This record gives sequence, structure tokens and C-alpha cells, in this order.
Amino acid sequence: MNRPEQRKTFRIQGLDCAEEVRALKKTVGELSGIDDIQFDVLNGRMTVEFDPDRTSVEDVREAVEQAGLNVIPKDFGASTGFRQRNGRLALCIASGVLLFGGFLSHALLHGNVMSALTGGEGDAAHAYPTVSMALYLASVLAGWWFIAPKALAAARRLSADMNLLMTVAVAGALVIGEWFEAGAVTFLFSLSLVLESWSVGRARRAIGKLMDLSPAVARHICPHNGDIEEIPVEAVPVGATVLVRPGEKVPLDGTVSKGRTTINQAPITGESAPVEKREGDEVFAGTVNDESSFHFTVVKAAADTTLARIIRMVEEAQGRRAKAEQWVEKFARYYTPAMMALAVVVALAPPLLFGASWSAWFYQALVMLVIACPCALVVSTPVTIVAGLASAARAGILIKGGLFLEAPACLRGIALDKTGTLTHGTPEVQALYPFNGHTKQELLARAAALEFESGHPIARAIVRAAAARGIDFEPAHRVQDLKGKGAQASINGKDYWIGSHRFMHEKGAETADVHAKALDIENAAHTLVALGSEEHVCGLIAVADEVRPQARAAIRALKETGIEHVVMLTGDNRVTASAVAAAVGINQFRAELLPHEKVKAVEEMTQRYGKVAMIGDGVNDAPAMAASSLAIAMGAAGTDAAIETADVALMSDDLSKVPWLILHSRRTLAIIKQNVGFALGTKALFMILALFGLATLWMAIAADMGASLLVVLNGLRMLRRHQ
Repeated sequence: MNRPEQRKTFRIQGLDCAEEVRALKKTVGELSGIDDIQFDVLNGRMTVEFDPDRTSVEDVREAVEQAGLNVIPKDFGASTGFRQRNGRLALCIASGVLLFGGFLSHALLHGNVMSALTGGEGDAAHAYPTVSMALYLASVLAGWWFIAPKALAAARRLSADMNLLMTVAVAGALVIGEWFEAGAVTFLFSLSLVLESWSVGRARRAIGKLMDLSPAVARHICPHNGDIEEIPVEAVPVGATVLVRPGEKVPLDGTVSKGRTTINQAPITGESAPVEKREGDEVFAGTVNDESSFHFTVVKAAADTTLARIIRMVEEAQGRRAKAEQWVEKFARYYTPAMMALAVVVALAPPLLFGASWSAWFYQALVMLVIACPCALVVSTPVTIVAGLASAARAGILIKGGLFLEAPACLRGIALDKTGTLTHGTPEVQALYPFNGHTKQELLARAAALEFESGHPIARAIVRAAAARGIDFEPAHRVQDLKGKGAQASINGKDYWIGSHRFMHEKGAETADVHAKALDIENAAHTLVALGSEEHVCGLIAVADEVRPQARAAIRALKETGIEHVVMLTGDNRVTASAVAAAVGINQFRAELLPHEKVKAVEEMTQRYGKVAMIGDGVNDAPAMAASSLAIAMGAAGTDAAIETADVALMSDDLSKVPWLILHSRRTLAIIKQNVGFALGTKALFMILALFGLATLWMAIAADMGASLLVVLNGLRMLRRHQ
């Protein structure tokens, strides 16, 4: 019997950049029995899937240490001291203080600040004071303490990363006697890593805020004596009754069992206005009770609530990297060794070919090594992507990954389902038209019997109508669902069918008077449901669904974003489809479509226009959504299937979120392009300055640190909510 694969997640100290990811892929990835490695840089985690018969957890830990990193224990922060938790910051401060001390002592001993800054040139050249050299060297050691393991690991792997680049540059500066610049480079690089870690931590905290939405305890009502006890949400069983008082957060997903109130659902759905809740309505963990106390019945365990799923999805989304992230990482993989090779050429070519000064060009080569550091390039994109994902989640839009955050910006067309997307999706029976001696009560009773087990909105409307009129019925037997057409079953030993006008026509049961009434129903923009037996049509049912009030404005906003091709796809009849399309401002629609015909329609749009999104409920429209470039599910709050199947899930039924999503995606791509352009531009400028001998080591590291910080802060702008 084969032993199952083991999957374990490790928290890695110092995992802040793609450089560390490449190092871990090389050391951990080469272990025997490793099947898969996934990285979550923004949360500092590595997930490894391995064969426990060939590789142990301890082997993975040792491989992490070979990359110059460390696995953080589970109790980190609780039982560890200040030095372990804040060592990098403390040594960075120490490096800066020692650097300033060396500079100050040098300036005082020679009475010239410029001499301390440049080390003296020409006739002013002099030896560094011993105390200044000692302080500068101490500054280098303090700043290099956390860089050294990674640099040495990179040297052993023969892999040029930014830590090795900095180490070579600092060592070179010490060799040629540039003590101040060696200390300045080390301190500024150490400071850039601290600032980078802080910036990345801010994006992490944006994700972490989602976890703070749900309270840790719930007011559980004991079923035996009615006593109220506060217990951890993890201990509350499904089916339990929970009390929520005004101003408190709802601790779990459930259904209101007693009381009425209004709830602020913005943390989950992004809705700005509170939503009224009464008995039978859904409530979600993390939402806030505004008005009155109420009881609700728990329907999901703490680990399975809508909020918990959102948190998991947002965290998993970081592993689905955007194309921009993939491009930057691939670019950096070749860029770094290329820059090292160029630095060697700069150091050797001028002295060998033109008799130039060895020390001067060796120094300029060191400057090129410093400015070649790719950190600003590789860290800005993932920070921007995660900030964009977190901002969208706060707006009630769950995006499954960076790839799907980029996609809306490139859309050329959008296909929309009608029922539940452009309309409320809760149609109601408007009229009953019995034929061939049947009564309205018989017609509705048999229709409800056939539709009782169906989850389709029209089927539920028929069942609700029967219940509202007090009509008793027994569910039909041997129910056969006919996708896109209707259903057929047996009632009291007799076969019946129910379905659309098209299905009735296929049955060949449509007489002249039935046809005339069917046209009247459809001309009134109502959906037609026909019921019949093997002998005749028993009657027709008129069902209508109201258009969402924000649908027309949302379609107009879509067109204003530049989406020229908006098409409605529906299985409803052409007359009803035409009326709904006109009401919301859609010029193109296709009606009476079966599921496979919707798929074909989406494929045709993709071939004609390029990138096309399909918006539906995530379940009934799953085939068409799978065929699209981007699948967007409406009203996914509380709907597990919609969250699972779609690339993007709108937690509320607000179609206006789609134009917001497109603009949000474009903002994200614009910031990524700004960051990449700025990082590369800064490096190109200093490369040119270095070639002309106008750049210094400390200027180069200051520019690189500034570029890293600026692009990360620019990416974090995505955390701001845009209307």
C-alpha cells in the first residue's frame, strides 16, 4: 500500500522577495521526493508536497537553512525574545549609528566634512584614522549580519542574487580602501531590506484585517435551559442557536430564526446600505447588526463560513501569479547574471584596452553591481497585485488570483445571463391559463409536483405560488430533468411534461388556441411555462421577473469603460428577452438558448472580439462561464458553488461592481507599468552615470533603496478604495 503524499506549510523568516523564492526552489526543490512547492511571499509561507518515505520535515528545514533562511517555529513571537523578533531592525540601527560615528570621528580628526565624505582626493588624500576605520568596519559587520547567510548560500549555489551583489560590492570597497562607502552601502542596503519588509508587511496586514472581521466568541443559547453562554466560534455546532445584540458582529453563517433587524453587510458584499433581515433570511459571519437583537440558526461551521472561504481564496489567489509577475521574475533571472558580467567588463576593458586607471574602473564596476540590484523590480509587482486583491475583497469582489486581476483590463466583450443577473432572479407566477377541461388549481398542483425538486428560479416560483394558494400536492415520481427544455415525470401513474414554448412545440401538442394564448403571454414580456400530458396541453403559466434597478446604469457604465460588445444570452423566449434587453440598454441579445448553445455563443464572441467575460450565477451558466476568458459569478455570498467555479465572484447582486472591477484592473496594470518603468529607468540612468565616472557607491545604493521604497509605496496605493 502506497503511503499518501504529505503536504506541509512552513513560515520562512526573511521570505520577502523573489530572490529568496529562487534560492528555496534550488535547495528545497532538489530534495528527493519533492513533488510540488508553492510560495506565498506576502505571508512569508512555503507549502511543500513531498513523499514522507523519501524526505522528512527535518530535511526541508535543513534545505531552507542552506538557502540562508530559517523556518519560523509555531510559537514564534510568544516565546521568543526581542533579539529574535526585531534583530534585523536593531542591527540596521546599529549599523547606521556606527556609520555616523565613523563619519563624525573622521570629520573631527581632520576638521573637514568633505574629507570624511570622500576620503580625500589628490593632495588632500590621507589615511583613515584607526578609530574611524574600526567604526566603519563595525557598521559593515552589523549591517551585513543578516545578509551574510544568504550571500554565502548564493555563492555556494553559484547563483548571483542581490545579497551576493551587495557583498561583492562592499568587499571590493574595503579592498580599495573606501571605508566610508563600504559602511554606507551596507547600512543603506540593510535599511532598504527593513523598509521592504515593512512595506510587504503592510500588504500582509491588509489581508490579515479580513480575519479580524469575525468575532472570536458567539453567544450560544443552550437548547436545554435557554441559558446564554459565550463560547469560541470554533466550538459552536451546526444547528445551534446564537444570539446577536445590536452593534455586535455576526459570528457565523446562519438563518434568522427569531427577530427582525438591519445588518451592514459591507465587509462581505461591499453593499453601502444596511440590509433588512427577518425570519428565514441568511446572515453572514463578519457582518454587523445595526438595530435589534435577533436569534439565528448556525448553518456552517466556523471553518466553512463565507468569510472563511473568502480569506482562504484571497490567500490562495497570491499563488496564481499574474503575467506581469511571471515576466518580471523571468527577466530578473537573466538580468542579474548579465549585470555581473557587465560589471566585470567595465572593470577590465578600459584598463586593458585604453590603459585607464584600474582602481577607478574597478570602483565604477562596484557601482554598477550595486545599482544592478533587481529588488525594486521584483518586489513591486507582487505587492501591487496583493494590494489590488485585498482592495477588491473589501469592495465585495473576490478575485481568484493575479492572473484574473489583470484579465478585466483586457476585456473586449461581455456576455450576460438574464435571470439572476440582469433581473432579480426571483420570478413570480402572474397568471394561469388552463385548457382541455383542467382547472387552475389542477394546473398549478401538477406543475408544482413536477418542479418540486428543481432549483431553477422559475420552478421555485411555481412551487411558491402553489404554497401561497394553499394547494396540496405530492412530488412527482421518476422526474427526468431535460437541460434547457424542462422536465417530465409521473403523477399518479400518468406521465406529464413541463417546459418552455419551444419544448411544447417539440412535443407537437400546440393547438391554434394554445398557440394564440402563448403569443399573448410572450408579447406581454412574460416567460411562458407549458404543462401537458401525452394527450394534450393541460395549460399555460405566465411568469415574470423584474429587472434590477441598477442594471441599466451598470450597462451604461460598462460601455463608458470602453466595452463595446455587451450581449445578453438567455434560454427565455425572444419577446421576453427583447423587452429585458431594451429595458437595460443592451442592443445585442440571443434568446431560447440551450446550455450548449450558450457555450457556442461565448466561443463565437471570443473568436470575434478576443477577451470576453461571461457573467452568470456560477452554477446554471457554468459551461458558458468555463468557455469564456473570464468567469464572473453574481451574488456569490453564501453560494459555495459560485465561489468555487468562477474566476471572479461578486459577493452581492450589484452589477455595477463589474465596471468598478474593470477600472480597478486597469489601475493595477497602470501602477505595475509605472513601477517597472521607474525601476528600469533609474537603473539605466545610474548605469550611464557609472560609465562616465559620475556615480558613487553610496549614491547608487541610495537610489536603489529609494526606487524600491517608491515602487512599493506606489503599489500600496491600490489599498485605497476607489469609487
